[in-house]
This record gives sequence, structure tokens and C-alpha cells, in this order.
Amino acid sequence: MTAPTGPEPGPGSTPPAPPVPLAALLAHPDLGLRLLAGPGDVPLHWVHTSEMADPYPYLLGGELLMTAGVQLADPAHYVERVVEAGAAALAFGVTPVYDTVPAALVEACARRGLPLVEVPPRTPFTAVARALWRLMAEARLRELRRVTEAQQSLATAAARPAPVPAVLGALASRLGGRAVLFGADGTEALAAGREVPAEAARALRELAGVLGPRPGGPASASGDGGGLRLAAYALGGGDGLTLGVATGHRGPGDHTIVGVAVVLLSLLTAPHRGADAAVRDGALVRLLLGAAPAEVAGALGPGPWTVVHARGGDGTPFAAASLAAALGTPLVDAGGTAPGGATGAVRLLLPASSPVTAQSGWTLGVGVPAEADELSAADAQAARALRRAEATGADLVRHHPGGIAALVDPDEAAAHARTLLAPLTGPLAETLRVWLSLHGGWDRTAVAMDIHRNTVRQRIARCAALLGRDLDDPDVRMELWFALKSR
Repeated sequence: MTAPTGPEPGPGSTPPAPPVPLAALLAHPDLGLRLLAGPGDVPLHWVHTSEMADPYPYLLGGELLMTAGVQLADPAHYVERVVEAGAAALAFGVTPVYDTVPAALVEACARRGLPLVEVPPRTPFTAVARALWRLMAEARLRELRRVTEAQQSLATAAARPAPVPAVLGALASRLGGRAVLFGADGTEALAAGREVPAEAARALRELAGVLGPRPGGPASASGDGGGLRLAAYALGGGDGLTLGVATGHRGPGDHTIVGVAVVLLSLLTAPHRGADAAVRDGALVRLLLGAAPAEVAGALGPGPWTVVHARGGDGTPFAAASLAAALGTPLVDAGGTAPGGATGAVRLLLPASSPVTAQSGWTLGVGVPAEADELSAADAQAARALRRAEATGADLVRHHPGGIAALVDPDEAAAHARTLLAPLTGPLAETLRVWLSLHGGWDRTAVAMDIHRNTVRQRIARCAALLGRDLDDPDVRMELWFALKSR
């Protein structure tokens, strides 16, 4: 098994646009494209046209680079730079500069395994780009339909008489692989789907063991084994159960599909709570409805306690219960009204010894641990922390009574920075860092990095798109600067 690659990205509301295989573009009847070298099944993420002698500074990776060879002086060096930049394929237009694709270019592409496509004179580059965007839109629509159908299938399975095996079977069927429910001791409790090689089964069990029942441990991890893509997800039922998934490939919408299964299985496998838990729930309800803290302190048990306010989720009825399970508490108010009149916040109560970590799809505000007679103040602190988190775009903000230096824990800042900046490649992150350090100066950034100012603009625009943030917002700039400094 390869080393686990860390937590899986959290399931989003919609999958990203899938890449389009070059073969689909080659098969387009109106373009007349012809593959001259390299494989025809590489994935294309976007298209870019450049007539620069060295296109490296202008490429993001994964694109179909189109050129007519206006400044093609050294084909071998040109191909080397294109490959180093991570371009997926090269498309060469045979007019107006060349009547045929240069043989030296074909040889260089074949040597480096870079797909080379001939674009005939009758086909403008814009037609190729338009065809690629249309294919990507169609692929995204198919993926959205697949995810929707899978969600409906899982919900139907959860309503059957034996819901846990039914949900596992539906998940395995939709992913075209194997789904396994592991017990807290690592043994296989239930499984569904096609059999996998012994090496893959062993690797999946080891990956599930990486999660384990440890409080505050990772919620998911991924890896490879036996030629398959593997992933494990900790369920929130409190029994230390883990869901393992083995598939031949991993589609853009698979995280969303598995996320729904994790929520359903967490609810279906949660143990029945005893009378003492019911007493604590009742105490929390009475406290939130205005009872004097002294009246409920005995029922809540020994303190201190941590109050958490949260807003977000996937919009399903299970969202608040899933969040409570992930944080390890049954004490949740799914429809509370926060101090100050803010509605829609989920409010949770945890023992102070339980760690509160960022949760995908949620924005959290955390109060200072407090005894039962101080929970009202802690409730207000958590509400203010949630408002700060929403204002700054942070996943989690804790209330700190100290000065500015005490507001950010270094380990938490580093973890948040890794999560926030995960969509950015190294060159994009470095460009963003230099650009922010120079107060958004395009020319000074270009000089400092020895690249063209248009490249700076393209990369910053790409950063904004990947992060989903408005880089003109000073709050966003401040958060990104601290994240880049905390990596």
C-alpha cells in the first residue's frame, strides 16, 4: 500500500467539472484534428493559445496548448518547456506559418510522450476551444446527474428493512467498486460489491486503521493498493466504525456520493443512547430555553463545557446530526436562535476535553470552556466567534480573551493554512504571496518573479477562482496573507 495521502476533500454540494479526454476532441466530426504523436487518452482541463517562444510562464498545467509556431526556433527545447510546465497536449496549426507540422516537432513530442495534434487550415483555434468547453459542460451535466441518482439510490436503501447492508450495496454499485464496514478492532463487519485482490483488501484494512477511534483523529484518508484507489472514512456513530471504499478510479463526484453514505451510515449505526443521555439532552433543552444554570448543572454532569455555534451543512435533514456525530456529542440544538437574534445556527455542547476541529461545509464559532453556571456567557462568545468566522471566511474561529498574540494557535493556523491553500499549486501560491507582499502591484510582482505582468494577472485570477474568494476584499487578503505566512 502506498502511504496514506491524508484527509479526503470534504464532499461539496456539486462535483467539479470533469476533464475531457483528448480522444473525445479528436473524435469531434467538425474539427478534423489528427493525432501525430503521443497518447490520445490524456485528460484536458482547459485550452490556451500562445505564440511565445517560451510558453512556460503562461501555463498552469493540464491544458491543451495551441500554437501556429510563429516563434518556433528550437522544437526540442520548446517541447521540453511545454512538458516541464505540465501541459497535457500540444495542438499545432499548419497555417499561416507552416504548410505541414515540422518533423523535428513531431520527433520531440514522440520522444517526450507529449500528445501532438495537427489542426487543419480550415479549423480556427477558437472552434477547438469552443468544442472543448462544450464537451466539459456536457461531462459536468452527466456527473451532476450521476451524483443526483446516487443520492436518491442511497436514500431509498436507507429506508429498507436491513438499511446498513442496503446502503453499502447501493454505494458499491454506484462507485463500481467495493464498500466495507470495519469494526473498531479493524475486522470486516459487512461488505458489498465486487471482490478485490488480497493486496487491496489488506491495504484498505490498514488504511481504515489509520483513522481508528482516537478522539480528534483524521476523519478520512486515502491511498492506493493492489492497483485500486482506496479511501477510508470514520463514521460518527461513536462505535469506532470505519467505511472503506476501493474503486478502479475516482470520479469528481465520488466524494459527494460517499459523503452522503457516511452520513446515512453514521446515523444507522449510532448506538441507542441510555437514560442518562436523555437526561443530559433534556437539561440542554431547558438551559437553552432559559432555565437557570444551577437547575441543570447536576444533569449535565461535571464541567467544564464548550459551546459551539455552527452554520452550513449540505441542506439535508441529517446535517446537524452529522456535525454532532463528527464532533462526538449528542447535545445539539439544530434550530436554535443565537444571542443577538441571529437564526439558523446549530448549537452544540461538548465536554471541554473533546477537541473541536474544522468540519467540511461548516463554519464554526467556539466559546471558551465554562462551568454550567457560565454557559450563558460561553454561548454569547460562540455566537460572536461564528460571526467573525463568517466575516473573515474562516472555517473555525475561537473566542480568546487575551490580546492579539493569543488569538491564533500556531498549529491550528498551520492546519487552517493547509486547508485554505490546498487548491493552489506551488507557482500559484508563490505568485499570490509575492503579489500580496507588494500590495497587489502587478508590475512590481512581475519584476520580482521575472515573469510577464499578464502572467501575474492570469495567475491571480486563477487563485481567486480556485479559492472562491474576492481578492479585492481586504479581509480576504489579510486572511490569505496570514495563511501563506503560517504554512
